[in-house]
Amino acid sequence: MNIYVANIPFKASEGELREIFEQHGEVSSVKIVMDRETNRSRGFGFIEMPETDSAKTAINELNGYSFLGKDLVVNEARPKTDNDRSGFGNRGGYGNRDFNKKW
Repeated sequence: MNIYVANIPFKASEGELREIFEQHGEVSSVKIVMDRETNRSRGFGFIEMPETDSAKTAINELNGYSFLGKDLVVNEARPKTDNDRSGFGNRGGYGNRDFNKKW
C-alpha cells in the first residue's frame, strides 16, 4: 500500500521517517519529496508498505503523531491522475490576462 505523509518537518530524514513506520511493519520504500530548485524538503512524502494490514495500522497510529515537533498527516495515497500537473494552471499563474493590453 502506498501511504501519503504530509506536514513532515523540513529537518527530517527519510531514515527517521522509515524508523517510525517500521514500528508497524515492513517498509518497502520511503520518499520525501524535494523541491527541484532549492533541494529542500517540500514537507510531504510517500511510504510504501507491502502488507495492507500493517499499512492501515500505521495510518491509524501515525496520523496526528508528533514527529520532530510537527503533527504528521497520514493517509492512503490516491492514484495520480491526468489532472495532477504542476505549473501555473488556474492556481495563481497569469490566468487569462491579455498581455497585449496596455495597463
